Amino acid sequence: MAIEPPPSDEITRAVALALAEDRAQDDITTLNTVPATLHGQGVFVARKGGVLAGLLLAEATFRQLDPGVRFTARAEDGDLVGEGQVIAVARGAVRALLQGERVALNFLQRLSGTATLTRQFADAVAATGAMVLDTRKTTPGLRDLEKFAVRCGGGVNHRRDLAAMAMIKDNHREALAREGRTLAEAVASIRLRAPGKSVEIEIDALGQLEDALAAGPEWILLDNMDLAELRKAVELTAGRAKLEASGGVTLATVAAIAATGVDAISVGALTHSAPALDISLDLSF
Repeated sequence: MAIEPPPSDEITRAVALALAEDRAQDDITTLNTVPATLHGQGVFVARKGGVLAGLLLAEATFRQLDPGVRFTARAEDGDLVGEGQVIAVARGAVRALLQGERVALNFLQRLSGTATLTRQFADAVAATGAMVLDTRKTTPGLRDLEKFAVRCGGGVNHRRDLAAMAMIKDNHREALAREGRTLAEAVASIRLRAPGKSVEIEIDALGQLEDALAAGPEWILLDNMDLAELRKAVELTAGRAKLEASGGVTLATVAAIAATGVDAISVGALTHSAPALDISLDLSF
């Protein structure tokens, strides 16, 4: 199944900002050592195995510098690539290849790192019915790209932004209590003013569960609960809402969390702590 790519305007914007940040057009080394007429090819090689994400960004990087560059992918975003595998070849003016090298690699390495970590989490819960969700803990300005990388790794995107769905968190609950309003009143207000939007309520204690269920949300987030509490929450909920586990989830704990019967597990580390995948660009003539 094809993985939905990031919006094309987001790719164009992100690449333009990255090239401007790197002052690629003012590369004093390349402009003074490489003739404008020299052509060659840059070969992208995976130096470590992982899941690929970001080819569209790499291609767009060179195309913005020089529309004449030909970019040939040897793999697809979402593919598992092995150590030493050639993943793409860019052919054209060497100036453009060198000016765009770091930006293209930054996108490929970082997005592939997110995809690779996501695949590890997804594989760990594959025997259960639980989904691995991302969060809004993304690099400012790169959210659509990082959420695309999560999809490449087999994860599922949670809400993209604050308008995508409603999530009543602990600070919202404090504000409601201050005003003497109930969760049920808050959910009713959301239903009235944002029809069709899903509602999720965050709780951090089992004693809050029945009150949250009575408000009628689609989802309840179980924050930082231990395995026994998660199992009890699943039992008490009995299908009346979907349950999301969150808080301190690691590769060492995610399978046990999934086995409690929750519907989803959100992992902030997918986008805020994934190590970059080692990918190189080798130039030849």
